[in-house]
Amino acid sequence: MIHDFEGKVAFVTGAAGGIGRSSALAFAARGASVVVCDVADPAETAAQVEAMGAKVHAVHADVSDSAAVQRAIDAAVTAFGRLDYAHNNAGTFAVAPLADLDEADWDRVVRVNLTGVYLCMKYELPHLLRSGGAIVNTASIWSFQAADAQPAYVASKHGVVGLTRSAALDYGTQGVRINAIAPGPIKTAMTAAVPDDVIAPVIARTAQQRFGEPAEVGEAVVWLCSPAASYINGAVLPVDGGYLAT
Repeated sequence: MIHDFEGKVAFVTGAAGGIGRSSALAFAARGASVVVCDVADPAETAAQVEAMGAKVHAVHADVSDSAAVQRAIDAAVTAFGRLDYAHNNAGTFAVAPLADLDEADWDRVVRVNLTGVYLCMKYELPHLLRSGGAIVNTASIWSFQAADAQPAYVASKHGVVGLTRSAALDYGTQGVRINAIAPGPIKTAMTAAVPDDVIAPVIARTAQQRFGEPAEVGEAVVWLCSPAASYINGAVLPVDGGYLAT
């Protein structure tokens, strides 16, 4: 173990697969008990965490629903008695130029990607203030620039950065660190749905000329929560193979 999270509890949204699953497994590998949360069934992730010998609790919640988020956080604390770390990772997207984007798709993307992060932090923070914990939110390389036909996703991920920095200022003096990661092209179900002619130029722009693996993002998440990152607060860490550097 690089960092000992024994006796600590981590809450991860969007944990049914991809980055969220890898984050949950990375917390478990360091001895943390893990609460895996998703609007889909997180049972497979829970089974993988359990197979590692870590304690796990699975909850079902739509992060855009305030009452559902509150119930999920309450269930996490009921299961393990505390909350130390949170990775607010759930996300979705819709593809269309702005004038063609359906209002319902705009609302859905913003509510999941941005309002969902706000709601999670709102209900996580009272517990993290007691434990002196840390939060990591999932932003994106599109938090810093535009992407074709992705107005809702880009706007929501820009918002995650502002929300993260604002919350870091509010709670840094109270012992809670709040940071974000900005993944680049990571091999997940979301990127698998992107046509090859769209994703290929993104891969080509990375300095490493390849997809990132979800596990590489999970490692960044747990590092930001660890004592090794104790003076990092309000930061956005690119995990993008050098995309933003080019």
